[in-house]
Amino acid sequence: MGSARDGHELDVTEPARNVNWLLNNFAQRTPGVNEAVAVSSDGFLLASSAGVDADGIEQFAAIISGLNSLTRGAAELYDYRDVRQVIVEMERGYLFVMAVDSGSTVGVLADEKSDVGLVGYEMALLIDRVGTLLTPALIDELKNAISLRGPQE
Repeated sequence: MGSARDGHELDVTEPARNVNWLLNNFAQRTPGVNEAVAVSSDGFLLASSAGVDADGIEQFAAIISGLNSLTRGAAELYDYRDVRQVIVEMERGYLFVMAVDSGSTVGVLADEKSDVGLVGYEMALLIDRVGTLLTPALIDELKNAISLRGPQE
């Protein structure tokens, strides 16, 4: 059984639980990281760490998807090929976006005191691990598991 944010248990496979575990583990052990999400190529939230409240998680996933789409568009327009990483520096933190081989994306929020190099390095390791798990079948399972949660309270 997998645990949903709203407290209801969802029946998911071990690989699906592993994706959530990888994101949680990354967020907990990487200094300064507040949240990590995996988003499908079509913008659906697949998994997340436990950092952002349930009300903000879908919006965060949409932001990650939008940034991914914008930067991919710029890369295509100028024939710069694949976008590997996006880093947005804000006054109080950083937003990292990295592509996964499956076309999915991982987004990370980190505070202003985080070591950008360390977060980027750890994120690259995370991408490798998540990328080996995210098959088309697992992506469909994760989308369905998220949709079964229903509206967030």
